[in-house]
Amino acid sequence: MARFGRVLTAMITPFDEHGALDLDAARTLARWLQDNGNDGLVVAGTTGEAPALSEDETLSLFAAVVEAVSIPVIAGTGSNNTAHAVHLTKEATALGVSGILAVCPYYNRPSQAGIEGHLRAMADASPLPQVVYDIPVRTGRKISTALLLKLAREVPNIVALKDAAGNPGETAVLIANAPEGFEVYSGDDGLTLPLLACGAVGVIGVATHWTGVDHQELFGLWEKGDVAGARAVNARLLESFAFETGDDAPNPIPTKAMMRHLGFAVGQARLPMGPAPAFVDERAPQVMANLLARRGS
Repeated sequence: MARFGRVLTAMITPFDEHGALDLDAARTLARWLQDNGNDGLVVAGTTGEAPALSEDETLSLFAAVVEAVSIPVIAGTGSNNTAHAVHLTKEATALGVSGILAVCPYYNRPSQAGIEGHLRAMADASPLPQVVYDIPVRTGRKISTALLLKLAREVPNIVALKDAAGNPGETAVLIANAPEGFEVYSGDDGLTLPLLACGAVGVIGVATHWTGVDHQELFGLWEKGDVAGARAVNARLLESFAFETGDDAPNPIPTKAMMRHLGFAVGQARLPMGPAPAFVDERAPQVMANLLARRGS
């Protein structure tokens, strides 16, 4: 069994009708995700609109979700300011989270040496297991395979990678050369099945907000060696993967629309992401209806 489980959701952050953080809604959503196929939650990551949260909001959110669920809670404490990332990591650790998500520093475009120094500083700030998050489309920098392997070998609490780099071939090289116990999680829903073939152990997903049970089915079939069955479940999920983000409605706008459709008071995304274009709320019910129909077929 993977350290944090095999299906985790990068949870959206609920806001009320005035755009204020809604901790009660966050607790409700977290419990529902736990009951609907999720082995763990990542809080205040990309999908959680971390850059739009104040420090007080971020820490309050960590505390609320930790209190609400019994599954692992991984805290997104990354920043492009190393000192702030270290501070948030220490604060999150004190709140009882299970692990740390450390995104590659964004906007600054540091060298690989700078990325290394940043990630080592975060790891030194807490004994908790750390998941490095590589998402060059948002950060502007790819964490090199050589650096990932160096960190995995030399830093005891850097134990996993959330891989959203979009290159399964390179991920296969990483997994083949990583030390025993280092785990890779898919950070791109559409590449989860290919990454399983490379040796990934799980997903930190977005569509998993509403497809947790489907992902558990997919992983179960894969682990039994039923590749055709896993491919069939993946095909069922393709429409959800296509819905979850796009140029006109980037993640997390569609996920918030889907959860509103399912009856959760999560509000709109804060600027600069939101609010949602009308077509997103119009599309969500059909995506869900199609998924339910495919589950039954």
